[in-house]
Amino acid sequence: MFVQMFGFSIKDRHCWTCRAVERCCSKEHRVKMTQRICLVILLLCLGLMYPLITGIFMDKLASKKMCADDDCVYTISLARAEEDYNAPDCRFINIKKGQLIYVYSKLVKEKESGEFWAGSVYGEQYEDHMGTVGYFPSSLVSEQHVYQVANKTVPTTDIDFFCE
Repeated sequence: MFVQMFGFSIKDRHCWTCRAVERCCSKEHRVKMTQRICLVILLLCLGLMYPLITGIFMDKLASKKMCADDDCVYTISLARAEEDYNAPDCRFINIKKGQLIYVYSKLVKEKESGEFWAGSVYGEQYEDHMGTVGYFPSSLVSEQHVYQVANKTVPTTDIDFFCE
């Protein structure tokens, strides 16, 4: 029925590269078709990965930081917030008065910039924010306990100021 209605036989093939019905696609058309299919698959794969790599690189707050180790992964100290702080952008974390914060690095102050430390909040009541690392002004906290001395000067990288 389909064959009779549209006037071509089952032997006919639709070549989507040239958008025409032909008896047989040429080798050149099959190569183009394969290339286009590969391109479509590649674009689909990139589209699926896109949400995993979204984010923005923000301006650097400093070119160097002080850490306890070369990779800045070990906790330097535990600090307590003396005042509330509302983060102005995604590089920073919100802190509330009395909240405990693990400190991982201390940015080296440059010219007119403020002095910022990097850390994450601590405590069951802040469970939703635990593990989120961000910057906060050092002037708003007091160190409660020093775990390790921050004696390694490490250059900051773009990823230190990357926001998701």
